Amino acid sequence: MPITVTHRDGAVVAALSGEIDHHGARAMMNELGELIAARLPRHLALDLSGVTFMDSSGIAVLLRALREMDRLGGSLRVTNIPAQARRVLDAAGVGRLITLD
Repeated sequence: MPITVTHRDGAVVAALSGEIDHHGARAMMNELGELIAARLPRHLALDLSGVTFMDSSGIAVLLRALREMDRLGGSLRVTNIPAQARRVLDAAGVGRLITLD
């Protein structure tokens, strides 16, 4: 489950791809944690346009990234959310905690 990193509008953009489920969530959490620790971004955007499936494990990935960014005093935004992932995030009320675009 590769993560591609770019920069846009002063933010680090991490493009996630593939399925975010219980099989890959731990590896994705670790990779995002390493990215945040190495770059110490003030603003992090997670681009989900390449995500083909997300279950509740994906929510855990996003909440872990939010916790890391809060620790840095930074912000987190989730962008380009596919319809299936949007339904999962909306059902859990994640939009009350994280900016979803």
